[in-house]
Amino acid sequence: MLVLDQWSKSYVVSHLCFDGCLPWGRRKEIVEGWLRIAPMPNFHGAFGLLGSNVFLLIAMALIVLGIFWVSFREAAERSTVVRVAFGLILGGAIGNIIDRVHYGYVIDFIDFYRFPNVWRFTFNVADSCITTGVILLLLASVGSRRHV
Repeated sequence: MLVLDQWSKSYVVSHLCFDGCLPWGRRKEIVEGWLRIAPMPNFHGAFGLLGSNVFLLIAMALIVLGIFWVSFREAAERSTVVRVAFGLILGGAIGNIIDRVHYGYVIDFIDFYRFPNVWRFTFNVADSCITTGVILLLLASVGSRRHV
């Protein structure tokens, strides 16, 4: 997932950069009125939280990864779902950390904008991996509690 994340960001930026300019503000409609590719820098943490301090955001990502590792280490030994979930979270977090170290921001480009005044989500492959991994961990946690 890390390789896919880094490749997708590189591809989008290099192919939506017209006339040698930065791609920010360029858009390619995928599903009219719903989904477009619109690369933009994201200087903040998840959902625009935690400010824009690169050091703080990287430190928080590493701390959260450590907490996940300690919390789910034993479960990962027993469950393929937990291993996959942690792999997705780890790959996504490292992908966004690479962006922060290299650029000082994360490159987001998948833009769901159906109701832009109500909700609008712009994210990347790494964000999708992290979100999917967390959902899988929650489902695995709920499922394991049912069997206790």
